[in-house]
Amino acid sequence: MQAKKAMLTALFLGTATLTAGAYADDVGPDQAMKLVQEGKVKSFEELNKAALDQHPNARIEETELEKEFGGYVYKVELRDQDNVQWDVELNAANGEVIRNERDD
Repeated sequence: MQAKKAMLTALFLGTATLTAGAYADDVGPDQAMKLVQEGKVKSFEELNKAALDQHPNARIEETELEKEFGGYVYKVELRDQDNVQWDVELNAANGEVIRNERDD
């Protein structure tokens, strides 16, 4: 009985740790502007350009800044001239592309 209880506790703690690690917080507009002013994230013009450089002639449909794993990620949804939607994620501190995938 004790072994079963210990195993269930370990399983619960492992799941809770994995779930907490995948958690992301949306950053509101006021906080986002403060982060830009403090130099913690690049300007949104620079980040938008970095995303659009991945898909020239696309247009931005939606953007979002999130705090993930202790850093900031800028998420951009683009639609290209062939009406294909792309999800681009950038490291908001340096503009590096983290993810660039077609959205199905």
